This record gives sequence, C-alpha cells and structure tokens, in this order.
Amino acid sequence: MPMWSSIALVASASAFVPRPTTTTTGRLGAFSDPGFCDGLPGSLPPTGQWDPLGLTEGRSSGEIRRYREAETQHGRVAMLAVVGFLVAESYHPLFADVKGPAIDHLTQVRKEYPAFFEIGALFIGVLETNRALQGWAFPDSRRVVNTLKDDYYPGDVGFDPLGLKPQDKDEFDAMVTRELQNGRLAMLAAAGFIAQELTNHKTIIETLRLLLLLDESEIDKNLGVDLPSGDVPTLEAEIFSGAKDTFGFQGK
Repeated sequence: MPMWSSIALVASASAFVPRPTTTTTGRLGAFSDPGFCDGLPGSLPPTGQWDPLGLTEGRSSGEIRRYREAETQHGRVAMLAVVGFLVAESYHPLFADVKGPAIDHLTQVRKEYPAFFEIGALFIGVLETNRALQGWAFPDSRRVVNTLKDDYYPGDVGFDPLGLKPQDKDEFDAMVTRELQNGRLAMLAAAGFIAQELTNHKTIIETLRLLLLLDESEIDKNLGVDLPSGDVPTLEAEIFSGAKDTFGFQGK
C-alpha cells in the first residue's frame, strides 16, 4: 500500500511533458485530436489517445461530452480531497478537536456537530442544482433526458471569480489539459490515501514520515521519534499496523 503514491506519480507523468511543437487542425488546437474524444483537449504524449478499454468507441458526441463532464467534476472533487487530507490531518481549520486519519473525520464531525453534515449536504445540493441548470438540457422529452446542452462546454459552469479563463483557444486548451491531468492524478492519489488509511489507520503524513525513515538503518535520535527501537523491521511493522499514532498527531 505505501507504493500508491509512487504509482500515482508515474501515472501522471504525462502532465509534465512539454507541450508538443506540432499542432492539429482540430477545433480545439494542440492538445486535442479531431478523431478522438470528439476533439476535446486532454491528450498528451506519451499516452496520447489513451482509451485501452474502448469506452469512447462508437459513442455519440453527446455521450463523450457527458463522460468529460463527469471526469472534470470528479477530478475537481479529488483535488479538493487531496488538499483536505493533508491539511485537515495536520490542522483542521474548522474543528480543532477533530483528530486522526481523515477517513474518520466525518464520523467525528457528525458526532460533535450533527447539523454540519446537513448544512454541507444542502450547500452541495445548491452547487449541483446550479450545474444542472447551466449545463444539462431540460428533460421535456425522452430524447433529451440525461444530455448536455449543445452550447455547454463540459465543466464550464460559469464560476471564474478571478477571471483566469483564457479567451484564446490554444491557451484555453492548455488550461483545460492541465486541469484534467491534475484531476486525474488527484483521483489516483485520493484513492491511494483512502486505501492506505484503511490499511494501517494512520494519517498520510505519518505514513510518509515512516517511509522516509525506512531508508535508514537506525533512527536519527535528533528527530525525537519515540519508537520501541530504530531498526527497519520495527518501522515496517509500524507502517502496516494499526498501532497508536507514532508521531502523536492523534493526541494533539
């Protein structure tokens, strides 16, 4: 399980590949291929047209755009989740008494602040309603049920308070591709975080610290780490066990 982070980084390597010097003639420019995914941006070397399961083959333009809408929104949620894992496990900005692995935080919040979950659900409902009104066709007939509006770009819900959306097509494609690549990485990372915490029930930061210490035959006493011993087998056992928080995060 500690290898999840490495797998996620390898899978996202294409996000850091320099922009290709050759461009396509598709309507969305250098980061798109007219013959793949309805010409939507998001393809980068070395993977290029990455669809090993053939999920886009034989699909209509509307279906592919709906897939892209789902991928974009899930990527955004995953990016927030990754930041939430790392921040809330170190310092919870809303609830100082919420401790331990992030997978337990919602349970703790519901126990201490029962109304927070309902308020959060209402807020999410408002956001999703706005997204539905912005992008989804009104289901006045069976033909348009579960379809996007023709003039709606997948993921563009009109929320841009800082005015970051480029007006140039190529720049817009580049920004969309960056968002997609970071969202894809975040989905892998969030899944890895959840799997890791379900395995050893430790915070992600604590697990990372233990992994860093694995390369040393003895623990540097200056770190002030209170372990039974400083040998590698002890550290390995600590990583995969559900033992008490080694670094004291749960007790702070």
